[in-house]
Amino acid sequence: MNFKEYIKLDATAIATLVNQKQITAKEILEIAINRIAVVNPEVNAVIYQMFDEAKGVIDTDNVLNKPFSGVPFLLKDLLGAYKGHPLSNGSNSLKRNISPQNSEIVDRYLSAGTIIIGKTNTPEFGIMGVTEPEAFGPTRNPWNLHNSPGGSSGGSAAAIASGIVPIASGGDGGGSIRIPASFCGLYGMKPTRGRTPNGPLYGSLWEGATVQHIISRSVRDSARMLDITSDSYQPSPYSILPNTVKYEDIIYRPPSKLKIGFTRQHPLGEKIDPDCLLALEDSIKKLELLGHHLEEASFPIDGVELAKSYITMVCGQISAEVRELDLKSRKQLELTTQTLALIGNHINATEYITQKNKWHKFSQQLFNFHQNYDLLLTPTTATSHIKIGQLAPKTHEDLLMKVVNKFKLGKLIIKTGLIDKLAHESLSLVPFTQIANLTGVPAVSLPLFWNSNNLPVGVQLIGKWGDESTLFQVSKEVEDAYPWFDNMANI
Repeated sequence: MNFKEYIKLDATAIATLVNQKQITAKEILEIAINRIAVVNPEVNAVIYQMFDEAKGVIDTDNVLNKPFSGVPFLLKDLLGAYKGHPLSNGSNSLKRNISPQNSEIVDRYLSAGTIIIGKTNTPEFGIMGVTEPEAFGPTRNPWNLHNSPGGSSGGSAAAIASGIVPIASGGDGGGSIRIPASFCGLYGMKPTRGRTPNGPLYGSLWEGATVQHIISRSVRDSARMLDITSDSYQPSPYSILPNTVKYEDIIYRPPSKLKIGFTRQHPLGEKIDPDCLLALEDSIKKLELLGHHLEEASFPIDGVELAKSYITMVCGQISAEVRELDLKSRKQLELTTQTLALIGNHINATEYITQKNKWHKFSQQLFNFHQNYDLLLTPTTATSHIKIGQLAPKTHEDLLMKVVNKFKLGKLIIKTGLIDKLAHESLSLVPFTQIANLTGVPAVSLPLFWNSNNLPVGVQLIGKWGDESTLFQVSKEVEDAYPWFDNMANI
């Protein structure tokens, strides 16, 4: 098998060939390793290589007769702990942090037969919607190397879009699977809160906003992997009813004709990139042609209120993470991270809980929406692309943050209302995804549209609590009718 044949296959197809002994896992591994050598110097998606470990697994383990036998796989270097290997969380402060054990979800990836070949780039602590950590440098989008692949699973998305691997791990705390999927022309599913495990190192991640899964090129790969990783895990802070039918099976059952509400509104009142609106209109037509009923609806939650609640949680969580570091490590943190942590230090418990309690109201509002509509359709992002360095602090912002941190002015930032401005500015380009994180419902980004510059622009479908099945079904229906798999970046 050569590379041109390799990129025509999704993970399920690769595993089938390996299990049928039409190709060996060793051959597949060599193709992936060679591809890293070719493209990674340009895209900087893989920041840590595990080739010797991967070759050892192939040589010593039985990799046959598993769902993803011999499939090369990459771990996002955030949350994805692999015993004996670094887990930096995108930070200089943790570059020497070696995982004492595997994450439960990593064990499940391995049990599925995947061959983990390395780790992918991520912003420091997964904070940003772009992947440009000071620790490892920016990851570039294979569709246009001047653009970002998004974040925080940007390294994983760029690796898939570059043809290195067919699937890779991701985590989504505010859109971090769906945003990179949109920018890189991939399929990104954020499962329901509690569907996949975070243990044993973590329980609730970002108050339950964060959930782990994969990014893929095909719907069936995502469905098959969720079947593997969604078994119950104890102890867990969340309880969720298991799916009674395998997702991999249910995707081949066409969905009933759905009533889908869509919105052209920017949740924060800003303008939406015309290409994102074109992607939305294109998706509306495609879904209508498949027999679904599309109806314009208002965004079901106050976007400004949601943004403030979200950024309050992020600041508090980052503050707690930074507090666990020693003083020397804290000095190695990026200035933005230090500033968010400082703000978090000065958010009092009453305000934090007040904002957290709003999540129930948001969930009720979305639940009410879903009494009238099966799904909510939105653009995945409000912009078709983000340039490398576009979101980096300007000179005056950099100076302001230095002053704020030097004189510990976090309380002043809160009193002057700058946290509201921070929430608005930080989410204005990506305002559609956080609703699913705070309410815990599943959501997907679909790669259905490419603009005049041949850049992918995703659309998002948001489902009901615990109902990944409907999302998978309609995703597969759309994928079959309007295939995207062969749309590959020219790199």
